Amino acid sequence: MSQLTSNTTLQLPRQQVQAPNQGAKPFRVIVADDDDKDRLRLQYVLAKWGFEVCLASDGLEAWELLQSEDVPTIAVLDWVMPKLTGIELCKRIRSVPGRHYTYIVVVTGMSEKQHMVAGLRAGADDYLAKPFDADELQGRLLVAERILSVQEQLMAAHEHAKFQAIQVVQDCLTQLLNRAGIMDALNHELSRSHRSREPFAVIMADVDHFKNINDTYGHPAGDEVLCEVATRIKTSLRTYDSVGRFGGEEFLGIVPGCDEPTAFQVAEKIRHAVGGTPVQVLGEPRTVTISLGVSTRTGESSAIEMLSAADAALYQAKACGRNCTKLATSKPELSS
Repeated sequence: MSQLTSNTTLQLPRQQVQAPNQGAKPFRVIVADDDDKDRLRLQYVLAKWGFEVCLASDGLEAWELLQSEDVPTIAVLDWVMPKLTGIELCKRIRSVPGRHYTYIVVVTGMSEKQHMVAGLRAGADDYLAKPFDADELQGRLLVAERILSVQEQLMAAHEHAKFQAIQVVQDCLTQLLNRAGIMDALNHELSRSHRSREPFAVIMADVDHFKNINDTYGHPAGDEVLCEVATRIKTSLRTYDSVGRFGGEEFLGIVPGCDEPTAFQVAEKIRHAVGGTPVQVLGEPRTVTISLGVSTRTGESSAIEMLSAADAALYQAKACGRNCTKLATSKPELSS
């Protein structure tokens, strides 16, 4: 393999390479080259510039290092290596969806433009011909640091925006959808049902005698009970069902594709999941039950109409002694 030119290999810049986000953890660089001298000289230069460096003597070893928990952010890959060439390694890195982005610089003694194009098409971000000098390498890495720093800032902004969006529709106590979130889900299902003419149901559930729990054990214990009830309700539903905290100790579930008998069975499954096993309240087992009201949409009923019907059915369940499920007594007919 070609080596660094003798007059530049050990000529180090007076200043270390500085990332735009100074003070942050230094970028980690993997150097993959089967030539021992080139590999060690690159390690020496990069370490002097402040990079964390890991070494690989062939493409397969480099691939294994790129699977580690502390994934290198920059890869300097020799084109010709045993087991996996630099180009084959590029393709393998880029073939994994969703992986942390690695900025790839391919280095080679082949200076023809078609080789440069082939490297970029394989997934490389930059191309460096051998023999090369330290200043040129430093310039390429400055560009890499700048791009990666901007990418990190964009990813951080994206994650923050995603977190904020979740907070808008998530109940901070139970981690279910909040009232606004579950209403959005209901309106979405109404639109879908209108197009497909498939039925769906809403299930209103309320924790029985919840005030007694708060009065007896205190509000923090009451919050723990609500979280446990929320978990049991959620795990009783299908992955494509929706459930949210509608307010206080009241929950709303949306179950697509369910006619009245099926929705009743789903509600009963929820009721047994909540009341079938005692809840630990301050170390004391206590049976917690819920009452449920079910309303099924088979026509053009609105969200308000469905919620009103489910709420009336829930009120009936409470009046009948609690810990039971009641169906809405009236519902719109299927429109022609």
